[in-house]
Amino acid sequence: MSELPFLPIIIGTDINAYNMAISFHEAYGIKPILIGKDQLPFTTLSSIIEKIEIYPALADNKHFVGILKHVAATLASSNKKLLLVGTNDLYVRLIIENEEVLKEHYVFNYIKESLMNQLQVKSNFYKLCEQYGIDTPATYFYDCSESAPLPENLAYPIIIKPSNGIEYYKHKFVGQQKVYKVDSAEELQKVVETIIASGYQEELIIQDYIPGDDTYMWDSVIYASSSGKTQLVTFAQVVLQEHTVTAIGNYTALITRYNKEMMEKLQHFLEAVGYVGFANFDLKYDARDGKFKVFEVNIRQGRSSYYVTALGHNMAEYLVDDLIYGKEKPLTYLNEDYLFTVVPKIVLRKFVENADIRRDANRLIKEGKYGNPLFYKHDHHFKRKFFLFARQVNYYRKYKNNKW
Repeated sequence: MSELPFLPIIIGTDINAYNMAISFHEAYGIKPILIGKDQLPFTTLSSIIEKIEIYPALADNKHFVGILKHVAATLASSNKKLLLVGTNDLYVRLIIENEEVLKEHYVFNYIKESLMNQLQVKSNFYKLCEQYGIDTPATYFYDCSESAPLPENLAYPIIIKPSNGIEYYKHKFVGQQKVYKVDSAEELQKVVETIIASGYQEELIIQDYIPGDDTYMWDSVIYASSSGKTQLVTFAQVVLQEHTVTAIGNYTALITRYNKEMMEKLQHFLEAVGYVGFANFDLKYDARDGKFKVFEVNIRQGRSSYYVTALGHNMAEYLVDDLIYGKEKPLTYLNEDYLFTVVPKIVLRKFVENADIRRDANRLIKEGKYGNPLFYKHDHHFKRKFFLFARQVNYYRKYKNNKW
């Protein structure tokens, strides 16, 4: 390990941070350093992490750069390149906004700030999608800073969600949800008024609800090197997503699929806008017109993207080969069967409504083509087993008691 010319510095302490940590450990036997604002059991109860440094003010732009400069200074004597990896939208935004200063101390592969603002602000993103022939759901943008009337004659149910998730979560309120599904104009009015009362002043997305259970949701992970060359494209069908109101949209199980047409479409879109780094698309299949509709693109790997590593395309290796060794990788359209899951098998058997997908999941389990990254075989932290057991039991309760 000491001979490696780099050290991974992962910003975050959640499940995404853990998946990246085990990707580095699996590929290089190296234990990353984690920087976070909270202790979370995913990473605190782990033997494959060198250390976790907690800074409560990490998410504050006024302190972010100072903290990272301090971390870099403490590691300067190692004479290694510090490879920086963000694990949520806010941390990636802060890295990109402070790229010039951070590049003096770290190496990383993220897009420029101007492109980030086109992709993360949904009204800009949907215009870009239209320009490049990417289908999106019918959408209305409502500006919370103006007291304009809400749109009328909408076909219910509809979806309401913030256009700017980072700002939305700065204004906490009782009953706050990640996504709202509403069935009437009265319900729409009430949700919008509650969000405005919290102090949120950005746009809300009021969107056509695409019918279909969790298995109509789809996922795609793409990696483009720092020189802009696409090296990996994946496509996967969601088996289950979280069903609690605060976590809807987080996938708990998915099966890898192959759809060359959609994979190329998403790849060409990112190449056209000059994308680099990991990207993670969220889509839903609309049976009404037979089209995949894109909801958003995360400008990082997602918390369920570990299936890429599990299938031999280690996410850490993409970053290291690109940023440390300057190696080019051939373009891969992933085409292998695999079931990614963080929920126990009993949850898949009891709560996946689609019988065909349930059969598919059972087949992959029987063939041994499945995995849960939280049960990483080289992680020997004693208390971790108890945490994981309790979490698996809790998942069963959550799916039994919550229906989206």
